[in-house]
Amino acid sequence: MKKSLTLLALVTAFLGTSCQNYGPSANRGAATGALIGAGAGAIIGNQSGNAGEGALIGAAAGGIAGGAYGNAKDQERRGY
Repeated sequence: MKKSLTLLALVTAFLGTSCQNYGPSANRGAATGALIGAGAGAIIGNQSGNAGEGALIGAAAGGIAGGAYGNAKDQERRGY
């Protein structure tokens, strides 16, 4: 299970940084989301005895959500 979660995190990180030139808000949002998600995931995962797995899942989910939000802000800024 740990290997598949680690692989999922690496693939998510690779896909999030390849072939696309994101704006500054998307990059900042992805990094901030990953940090917050990792912290929250570790806390939640600790309650079930899997803090490391929770941190990986939280970082992936937070990075995706933060990057999407930041990208939307960049798109909005470009439209004006």
